[in-house]
Amino acid sequence: MHRFHIPVMGIGFTVDTPVKVAHLGISSVISLLDDILIEKMREFYCNKFEIPYNEITTKVEDFRAKRITNYLNLLDKIVKDKFNELKNSATEMGKEFDKYIELLPDFSPIKSKFSEFQKDVQNKKENLQWILNNMKMGDIDVNIMTKLDKYNYLNGEKQLVEFNDAHAALRGFAESNLSSSVVLSAGMNPRLYAYFEKFNDFYPDETGFLKKKITLKVSDYRSALIQGKFFAKKGLWVSEYRIESGLNCGGHAFPTHGFLMGPIMEEFKNNREELYKSTFELYQAALKNLNHFCPETPPYIKITAQGGIGTNQEHEFLLDYYKLDSIGWGSPFLLVPEVVNVDDNTLKLLSNAKEKDLYLSNTSPLGVPFNTLKNNTKDVEKQEWINKGKPGSACPKKYGAINLEEMCTASSKYQRMKIKELDEMNLNEQEYKKAYDKITVKSCICVGLGTSALLVNDLDIKVEGSAVSVCPGPNLAYFDKIVSLKEMVDHIYGRTNLLRNEIRPNMFVNEVILYFNYLESEIQEVADTASEKQKQYFDVFRNNMLSGIDYYFALADKIGIAGDNFNLDLLHNYKKKLQDIEL
Repeated sequence: MHRFHIPVMGIGFTVDTPVKVAHLGISSVISLLDDILIEKMREFYCNKFEIPYNEITTKVEDFRAKRITNYLNLLDKIVKDKFNELKNSATEMGKEFDKYIELLPDFSPIKSKFSEFQKDVQNKKENLQWILNNMKMGDIDVNIMTKLDKYNYLNGEKQLVEFNDAHAALRGFAESNLSSSVVLSAGMNPRLYAYFEKFNDFYPDETGFLKKKITLKVSDYRSALIQGKFFAKKGLWVSEYRIESGLNCGGHAFPTHGFLMGPIMEEFKNNREELYKSTFELYQAALKNLNHFCPETPPYIKITAQGGIGTNQEHEFLLDYYKLDSIGWGSPFLLVPEVVNVDDNTLKLLSNAKEKDLYLSNTSPLGVPFNTLKNNTKDVEKQEWINKGKPGSACPKKYGAINLEEMCTASSKYQRMKIKELDEMNLNEQEYKKAYDKITVKSCICVGLGTSALLVNDLDIKVEGSAVSVCPGPNLAYFDKIVSLKEMVDHIYGRTNLLRNEIRPNMFVNEVILYFNYLESEIQEVADTASEKQKQYFDVFRNNMLSGIDYYFALADKIGIAGDNFNLDLLHNYKKKLQDIEL
């Protein structure tokens, strides 16, 4: 119905977004990380819609997977009921039916048919029936961060691998009633990928239909091809490759050796047939070997992208030039409380945020750069504990306890241990402070990123507390209005403009600036102590950026680039800065 989707944001911000938008034809993604939050949300929605609720406690066998399955089944039921109610109200032009039609892009066949329906009295009934037959719900997709797959224990004994966090989340999705996609992010996990073989819904039925699909969030073509082939050899098809900017995005950032978004999408565009051919041959052979139904032609592959898109011109350019199927609009939706769970305080911070307030931090316990909003209440709380001489979090959920010590690096237990080791190293004051800050900067984001959903819905926060983490992308700096769903969709489709009045760089130019700043800060971090390996990395990073900038010059000469804010002088300036940078 739409050529945009709402990606996963944090843990709690989009945990129930499908209830708010799926019946209107808009697809969105929810995180499966926090089963404690998921169980609270299931109780909340059971009470709201007067559906019987039976608690799934930690004493129930396989409770994590069961909580997820039951929550997804509940969302599926609520959305289908809302969608059927919407369709049933069509003859009276019910409010939600009107909203569904209003939100559609102007080129939508359904919107055109609705216009006919309003004018053509003679064929009114037939036109309305055609509309109802062609209306679709948005997908209820789920996200699993593949690396967050810690072992779990029962009565002090380590459980089997299938009870690991990511494995249990996959099982929870696979055993649900949903017909949608699991979006895999944060890199390749071969052990988790192999676990997909256990579930029939990922294999085609006798008509070739895939009830459950696999989406890979990728940052370059090579890794997409490797992972696609890995799945194909097991008779599993990757239905979508979701390209995400390394730095011009929300959440965790993956700078990808300086590869820029435009050249990456160009490579996917030029190699789409190769992607089909090389994976489908392996897929067919595996299905035949497994005695599964084998389609004669490859199932469709979607190529989508997200990260830093902010205007209708950029949206349309990506769709048209790179032949993409959908564009992800993430961070701007944090200003749409009708769609996501954002508490009032965080909403105010987000709407007032400028470029200087959105920065790349080291606060994530995963050891990956993390987009952060200045003065978010979780970081304020963290600093208060540091000032009291009690750094670290109580770590009530432990989802980030994936290191060798099986402790989250944001936990007070881990930080006390590391500070004790630091005290024994006899460092000078400056060296000590630098090392101390590196330990204590970590924040309990697996709690903080879910708390807003509890605050918004008036749910118990006894365990979590009231402090909120939020991880918008840099693009949010150019949006400053709290808006409705309709206003945001109208902005996406060019029917209105929600941007600040100041000049916003084109998404490609902005990404170049972000990558340069990242490279410069990484070089400064090691200063005169850089190893030969680090210098080689910096050199590769710089050369990939230079190649990407030359690609943009060639693209501008060839076809021009959407919008008036594609500043070639600024690109020339950053090319020179890159050439002059000392490695």
